[in-house]
Amino acid sequence: MTAFSVSRRTILAGAAIAGALTQVRPAAAEATDAARAVLTPAAAPDVASLPRVKVKLVDPPFVHGHEPVATGGPKVVEFEMTIIEKKIKLDDSGAEIWASTFNGTVPGPLMVVHEGDYVELTLINDAANELMHNIDFHSATGALGGGALTQVNPGERCVLRFKATKPGVFVYHCAPPGMVAWHVVSGMNGAIMVLPRDGLKDRHGKPVTYDKVYYIGEQDFYVPRDEAGNWKTYGSPGESYEDVVKVMKTLTPTHVVFNGAVGALTGDNAMKSKVGETVAFVHSQANRDTRPHLIGGHGDHVWATGKFNNPPEEGLETWFIPGGTAGLMVYTFEQPGVYAYVNHNLIEAFELGAAAHVVVDGEWNDDLMMQVLAPGGVA
Repeated sequence: MTAFSVSRRTILAGAAIAGALTQVRPAAAEATDAARAVLTPAAAPDVASLPRVKVKLVDPPFVHGHEPVATGGPKVVEFEMTIIEKKIKLDDSGAEIWASTFNGTVPGPLMVVHEGDYVELTLINDAANELMHNIDFHSATGALGGGALTQVNPGERCVLRFKATKPGVFVYHCAPPGMVAWHVVSGMNGAIMVLPRDGLKDRHGKPVTYDKVYYIGEQDFYVPRDEAGNWKTYGSPGESYEDVVKVMKTLTPTHVVFNGAVGALTGDNAMKSKVGETVAFVHSQANRDTRPHLIGGHGDHVWATGKFNNPPEEGLETWFIPGGTAGLMVYTFEQPGVYAYVNHNLIEAFELGAAAHVVVDGEWNDDLMMQVLAPGGVA
């Protein structure tokens, strides 16, 4: 592996991306200079007296333990994420991709804090990786969301701290200068939820509570094919770069999936609930617009653009999440069975993979639905 110095801000070896690197270097220098200009006048916040909480992140769709309503004052919430480049299988047809990941998953883990807390992230770029990476938090203020302060080469780490001032759910993603789109569609994105300190409220100001939360990260992938129409495979992320970019520029994904692969949230990996349980669903899409829909259920309370200072909509069938945004839906299950959670662009759901299942246990309620006459012959 070729080692790159931090000052160069370059990440890829090989002639395939030589032209791109000529654009990366000046862009990175500009970003670094801008970050210094921003940081120079202001002293670091005095957080020494605040309590610290170290949180161990968990793999999606699950979410680490947290308080829906904050107890006490602001805290410094410590997270650690390791960047891992890995080959992942997308479906049973042989399609695969070199993914860049936060903590080894697509999407990266959901982080949860409260408004007024400080997020302190240790970001590690594994020494076995090929690329330089960083992180841009849509929830943060300044320095390209932290992207200008977190450019780490393989074998390096950095620590970023920012104050969570905006309540809501927000996307985070990798954003290296000149190569943002390629890193995002390589799977390198996730979400952070900044809860109001007094918890979620409905449009009438009443508390909205939940028993559990699931995180669904919708991802578009662009897998190249050879002249015979077969999926192409590569030995490294850098080797795939040129071909993947060509497919990306068609704006036509080969796969649109939840949590990294077709069927990742179905079968044994389906989300679980029970009748009477209230579930919060966080849904992010770092690149493209999406239209979540729960077949057989509804969005009782929906923050489609994920911002908790805005009143939620109620009783929605389908909601619209713009690309680069995370949303939140809360629903109390009333019937048992298998619910399909889909992108209601049904082509993307049923042909490209954007579908998940929720398996709900409990007693059937005939008042809500019953089969009056089973299918049969016409008399």
